[in-house]
Amino acid sequence: MNTITLPLANVHCMNCVGKIRSALAQLPDCQIIDINTKQITLSCNSPLKDIYQKIKILGYQVGFNYQLPLSGLSCGRCVAKVENAFSQRDDIFSYTVTKQQADVTGALSEQTLTDLISSLGYQVVSDYLQPTAHTLTFSLSGLSCGRCVAKLTDKFNEAGNIEIIELDKTHAKLLTTHSASDVIAIITDAGYHAEQFLTFKDPNTVVSNVLEGNEETEPALTVEHSQSEAIKPTTNNVQQLLLSGMTCASCVASVEKAIKQVAGVESVNVNLAERTALIAGSPNIEQVIQAVKDAGYGAEVSEDEQTRRQRQQEQNTQTFKTHLRNAFIALSLGVPMMAWGVFGGSMMIDSTTSQLAWGFVGLITLLLLVTVGKDFYINSWKAFKHHRATMDTLVALGTGAAWLFSMLVVLKPDMFPTAARHVYFEATAMIIGLITLGHALEARARSQTSKALERLIDLQPQTAIVVENGIETERPLSDVKSEMILRLRPGAKVAVDGVVIEGNTYIDESMLTGEPLAVHKQTGDKVRAGTINQQGSLLFKAEHIGSDTMLARIIQLVRQAQSSKPALARLADTISSIFVPSVMIIAIITAMVWYYFGPAPSSVYMLVAATTVLIIACPCALGLATPMSVTVGVGRAAELGILIRDAEAMQQAANIDTVVLDKTGTLTEGKPQVVSIHSYNNLSEDQLLQLTASLEQGSEHPLANAIIQSAKQKGLTLSPISDFATTAGMGVSGIVNTQSVILGNEKLMDKHNIEISNVQDDFDRIAAQGATPVYLAQNNQLIGIIGISDPLRSDSLSAVKRMQDMGLTVVMLTGDSHKTAQVIANKLGINDVVADVLPDGKAAQIKQLQQQGKRVAMVGDGINDAPALALAEVGIAMGSGTDVAIESAQFTLMRHSLHGVADALELSKATLRNMKENLFGAFIYNSLGIPVAAGVLYPLTGALLSPVIAGAAMALSSITVVTNANRLRLFKPSYQPQATEEK
Repeated sequence: MNTITLPLANVHCMNCVGKIRSALAQLPDCQIIDINTKQITLSCNSPLKDIYQKIKILGYQVGFNYQLPLSGLSCGRCVAKVENAFSQRDDIFSYTVTKQQADVTGALSEQTLTDLISSLGYQVVSDYLQPTAHTLTFSLSGLSCGRCVAKLTDKFNEAGNIEIIELDKTHAKLLTTHSASDVIAIITDAGYHAEQFLTFKDPNTVVSNVLEGNEETEPALTVEHSQSEAIKPTTNNVQQLLLSGMTCASCVASVEKAIKQVAGVESVNVNLAERTALIAGSPNIEQVIQAVKDAGYGAEVSEDEQTRRQRQQEQNTQTFKTHLRNAFIALSLGVPMMAWGVFGGSMMIDSTTSQLAWGFVGLITLLLLVTVGKDFYINSWKAFKHHRATMDTLVALGTGAAWLFSMLVVLKPDMFPTAARHVYFEATAMIIGLITLGHALEARARSQTSKALERLIDLQPQTAIVVENGIETERPLSDVKSEMILRLRPGAKVAVDGVVIEGNTYIDESMLTGEPLAVHKQTGDKVRAGTINQQGSLLFKAEHIGSDTMLARIIQLVRQAQSSKPALARLADTISSIFVPSVMIIAIITAMVWYYFGPAPSSVYMLVAATTVLIIACPCALGLATPMSVTVGVGRAAELGILIRDAEAMQQAANIDTVVLDKTGTLTEGKPQVVSIHSYNNLSEDQLLQLTASLEQGSEHPLANAIIQSAKQKGLTLSPISDFATTAGMGVSGIVNTQSVILGNEKLMDKHNIEISNVQDDFDRIAAQGATPVYLAQNNQLIGIIGISDPLRSDSLSAVKRMQDMGLTVVMLTGDSHKTAQVIANKLGINDVVADVLPDGKAAQIKQLQQQGKRVAMVGDGINDAPALALAEVGIAMGSGTDVAIESAQFTLMRHSLHGVADALELSKATLRNMKENLFGAFIYNSLGIPVAAGVLYPLTGALLSPVIAGAAMALSSITVVTNANRLRLFKPSYQPQATEEK
C-alpha cells in the first residue's frame, strides 16, 4: 500500500474529523494512520481521486492547491490539451485551466506539476516560482463585526503585496511577501490584535519525499502554539442584527429572503421572538442592513452582547410603552361607542342629525387610524410594494374596510337599504385597540423569554483588579489584556479565564457547570470568567479575554441556538408564507358568497363576514409558536449546564430511544490509578513500574498518565525513550535502556507472538475487580501485568437507573476487555455491553444500532469518541466544556454527571411538547376561527361573529402562545442534585 500525507482545509473540529473517518471507512483497502484538523496520513490502494471526492462531498478540502500563471497557451485547443493531461493523472483531484492560469488541487509537488506543463510545450511564469511569497496564518481578536473585517481588508490592500486567502473575525490566512511581524504591525495599526500560530512546511519537499518513497521525519504541517493560548477551532463568521418592523411569520420569510440575496451570506436565521437575525458568512454588513430596509423593515448592528442587551431592552421598553399608550387611546374611543350600541343607542344613519354626529365620530376615528393605527397601514403599504402580504395587511384591510363602509353610509345613506345603514366605527377603534394591547402584552411576555441568557451575561463583571509592579488597580474589563496578573478577592467574580499562580480558595462554578459544590482551586488550576470566589484570595494570569472566555463562548452558543430552527419551525414558516394570501382569497370568497346568497341587507353581512375573516386569521401565533419555545428551552438548558448547538438537536433528542455510554470519563471519574502490579521475572514492582512509566512518557492516554503519576508518587526516576510508537486501540512500544518494551492488551501481545496464557488467572482476578489489566513485555517476553482502575462516579448508578426508568435502552461501549466491562456493567445494572472495541469501531457500533431501527444518543468525552458522536442522531459530550467538546457534539454537558444526559433528554422532550402545543393551538385557532368568522354557524345561531371579538381573539392567541412558551422557564428535572453529594 502507498502511504501519503496530505493537508486538510475547512476542517474545524473533531466532529469534522469523525465525519471524514466515517466516509473513508467505506473505501476498500484504505486505512487512516493519523488524522487531525490540519492533515491526514493514510495508507491505501484506492484511487486518490476517490479519497478527494469522499472528503469534498462532506464540505472539506484535501490536497495541495496551486495557482500557476501560464504562458504559451494561445487558444482553446491548448487549454484542452492541458486539461486532458490533468484528467489522466490520479494525483490531480480538480483543476481549472484558462489561457492565463492553471488552478490545480492534488497530491503532487509544484515542481512535478511544472514539469508536466513544460512537457506539453507550455511554460509556468518563472516569477511565480521565486520563493518570495509565503502563506501566513494568524489568530485575530478585537474584530466584532463585518465593518471591522472590511477595515482590515482595506489596510491589507493599502499595504500591497498581500493576497487575502481567508479573513474573518477570528483568523486571517494571507499570501504575502511581508514578514509575519510586518503583517502583525499592520493589524495592530488598524486597532486589532494578532498572533501567528500556523507554520506550513514547503509542500514540494513533503510530497516529493512521500511519492518517491523517502521517509518523512516530520509532518507536512507543524503547529506552533502562541505564548498565550492554545489554538482553538475556528468558527464561522457570525454577525447579529437587531430588527424592527416585523410582526408575523410572513415578515420573517421576507427578511430572510432579502438577506440571503446579499453577496457573501452563507445562511441566515431570523428570530421573530427576539427580533434578531444571525448571519453566517462574510457579507458587507451595510449592504445587509440596506437590503433589510429595502424590504420594508429596520435593522442595526449588534456589536456585542452588552450593546445588544441594552438596545434590546430599550426597544422592548419603548415598544411596550408605545403599544400600551396607543391601546389606551384606541380603547378610550372604542369602548364608549361599543357601550352606546350595547345599551340601546342607535348606530343607524336615519336623519341629518345622525349623519352629522356619526360624521364627527368618523373623523375622530380617522384621526385614530392615522396616528395610533398608522403603523398597520404603513407596513401594509410597504408589503404591497414588495408584492407580499403580512399580518398588517389583514388588519389594515379589515379596519379600513369597516371605516370606509361606515363613512360611505354617513355621506351617501341613500345608496343603501334602510336596514343596511349601520356604522362600524366602534369596530375599527376596538380592533386597533385590542390588537395593539395584545402586542403590548406580547412584548412584555417576550422580554421574559431570555432571562436565562441575561443572567449569564450578568455573570461577567465590568472591572478587574490588575496587579503591576506590586500595585493593585481596578480597571475596566476592556483594559485587561492576555498575560496580565489579576487579583481575585473573596466574594468577587472572576473577570476572565486564567490560571492560578498564587493562593488557594473555593470557587462556586454552579452558574456555568451546574455542579452544586464549590471547587477547590490552587496553583496551576484554571479559573473561568463569571464564577464566584467564596473564601481566599488568588493571583491568576489572564489567558482568554473578551469573546475568547468560556462564558463569552457559552453566551454566543446559546444565542445561536436560540435563533436556530428545528424542522417544526421550518414547517410553520412554509405554511406562513402562503397563509396570508390564502386568507385574503378566503375573505374575498366569503364576501362574494354573502353578497350574492346572503339575506338582506347583504352588503352588511358581506362586510362583517369578510372583515372578521381578515382580523381573526392574523398569523402572529403561528410565527411565535416555535421560536418562543426554542428561545426559552435553550436558555433553560444553559441554566442547567447544558449547551445546545441548535434547535434541531433538541427535536432529535426528544425522540431518542437508545443511549450509548462510553465507559472511561463518562461512567467513571476519568482519573485512573494503578491498583496492582504482577512481576514475572527478577524485577521488583517498583522496577516494573519504572520501566512501564518510562515507556508511557510518549503517550497521552489516560491510563498512561495513571502509570506516570504512580511512578512520580514513589519518587521513581524515568529513563529516556526512543522509537516510541502507538498502535491504535492496542497499546504502545518503544526502546527503553536499549531494551525493546511493549505495553498493551491481548491483541497487541498476539500481534507480536508473545505468550500470555500462563498468566490468565492473574488477568482474570484483576478484571474481576473492575480494573483494566495491561500486559508488559520486554524483548518479546512477558514480564508483568499492571492493573489500572478508574472508579465509578458516585452518581453513575442512579443516573443509569433514571434513564432506564425513562424507557431508554442503555448500552455501554468500551475498548476494555469483556471481563472488565462486564464487571462494571453488573455494578450499574447495564444489560447491553459492547467491549473490546477499537476507537474507529465505535462508529460502526452506532451504525449497527441505527440499522436495527434505534434512535441513538452517543455520550462520550468529545475527543476520542468524535466519530461516534458525529454519527449518532445526537452526540452528547461530557466534561467541563473544553474547546473541542463544545465543537464536537450537539449537546455539551458543563456538569460532569450522567444526570445531565437525562436532564438534556427530559428538557428536549418538554421543549418539543411545548412547540407542538403552541403549533396545535395556532393551527386549531385558525382552523376553527376562519370558518366561524366566515359564518358557518349563522344557520344555527342567526348571528355573525363580531369583528371586535375576532380582534380580541387574535390578540389573545398570541399572548397564549407566549405565555405557554414561558412555562418552560419553570421546567425542573426529575432529579435534583444536593449540595451534600460527593463530586
